Amino acid sequence: MNEDAGSRLNALLDQAGLPALDSETSARFANYLALILRWNRRINLTSIHDEDGILRRHFVESIACARALPAGISTLLDFGSGAGLPGIPIAICRPETTVTLAESQGKKAAFLQEAARVLGIAAKIYSGRAETLEEHFDCVVLRAVDRMKESVRCAGGLVTQGGWLALMTTVAESRGLKSVVGEAFGWTAEISLPGSDERVLALGKRQDELATGSGDA
Repeated sequence: MNEDAGSRLNALLDQAGLPALDSETSARFANYLALILRWNRRINLTSIHDEDGILRRHFVESIACARALPAGISTLLDFGSGAGLPGIPIAICRPETTVTLAESQGKKAAFLQEAARVLGIAAKIYSGRAETLEEHFDCVVLRAVDRMKESVRCAGGLVTQGGWLALMTTVAESRGLKSVVGEAFGWTAEISLPGSDERVLALGKRQDELATGSGDA
């Protein structure tokens, strides 16, 4: 099943116009898929339970995000990681980045610990609410978290000066989410995500304290 899952993932990436994964990386994603399917029978990691749905909806979008993030990100926080999306795909695709997966639900945090061990990725697990973290990160990414506006406000405060806030959201919701952090961030053009005309990656760079401007680019 693993080899077949890797081949199907590469086929979906090709359909989305994205480069294929090498054999080692695709095998890691196949193992990740197997872990999600096994744990999903015991706890509700994700509302999508079928293999093709996870590959298409979760993995392809997360891989697209990993590849679209700016270069030079050394530390990244996946704020409200859940099943590890997009943090685990980012850790797989960008091994030079140390990823922290923040998840307050104990059973999901236990899954993340197991996934990091099995997949052999450079990921730290923070079993608690992300807003209680005291460190700052080169990039903080959010995808499908509860109370998104409140979470974005907290996430903005965890970004280093000159670092990035990455929001995986919809065109309709992006403007309201950007407004939450005000002029602290300057936003690049939104990047379309595969799988839906409405899904985008919004990237905001934390501005220097002396910078002026509206924060929208």
